[in-house]
Amino acid sequence: MWAKDRHHRIVSLLSVRDRISIDELIANLGVSRESVRRDIAVLESEGKLIRFYGGVARPPTEGEPPLKARMQANSDAKRRIGEMASRLIMPGMLCAVDSGSTTHAFAKSLATVPGITVVTNSINIATLISAVPGSDLILVGGRVRLDMPGTYGELAMAEMARYRPDIAFFSTVALDAEYSASSFHLPEAEFARAMLANAKRVVMLADSSKLGTLNRIQICECKRIDTLVTDKRAKASHLASLRASGIAEILLA
Repeated sequence: MWAKDRHHRIVSLLSVRDRISIDELIANLGVSRESVRRDIAVLESEGKLIRFYGGVARPPTEGEPPLKARMQANSDAKRRIGEMASRLIMPGMLCAVDSGSTTHAFAKSLATVPGITVVTNSINIATLISAVPGSDLILVGGRVRLDMPGTYGELAMAEMARYRPDIAFFSTVALDAEYSASSFHLPEAEFARAMLANAKRVVMLADSSKLGTLNRIQICECKRIDTLVTDKRAKASHLASLRASGIAEILLA
C-alpha cells in the first residue's frame, strides 16, 4: 500500500473512531511500525490527527470558543474550583498563574490571600490582582493576544524562566490520562510549559467537562501534575485513570 493510500486509510478510520492504537494501525495497514510512525508524523504535521503514547486520536473539529463564552460556561464549578485552589497557598509564596477562564475565576479567590507574590501573563488577572491594596504583582512582558488577553511568545517565556514559583496554577482545554493536558493554541501551550518548568508544585484547574478529552497541542504529562482540582461531577472512571497516569492528588470542589 502506498503512503498516500495509508494516510487516507488512517484518516478514514479516525472519522468513525475517536482513537486507534499503533498496534491496530500496523495490523490494519499491513506495514511495519516504522512506516506507521512516519505516516503519523506526516498526518500530525498536517493537523489531521493527534498523537499520544501508543496511539492516535481524531483532532477537534472546532476552534476554542471566545473567552467570554468560556468564562460563562460551568461558571459555578469554576468558582468552587478557584476557592478550593486558593486554600493551597501560604503567605510568602511566589504563585504563577497562566491565562484562562478557570484561572481567571481562581484569581478572584487568589486576590484575598495576603502576603503572596503573583506572576502571570494574563492581563485580566493582573488587572484584578493589582486592584487589591498591598498586592505584589508581576506581569511578564511579551507579545499581546487580544483573543486571550495575555502576553505570549519568546519574550514571555524567557522572562517566566527567570522565576522559580513555589506553586504554579494552570488551566487548559483538555485533560486525558493518555495524552495528558492539552491546549488548542500553541502560544498558550508554550507559555504553560515555561511556567511549569521551574515550579516546585504544579496544580491544574479543570472543570469536569474537560476530563477525558484531548486537544491539539500537549502541555505536559499527567505525572508532572501534582494536584488536580476539579468539580464533584467528574466521572469516577476519569478520576481513576488520571490517578493511574501519575496525578498524585485530586481535589473535588
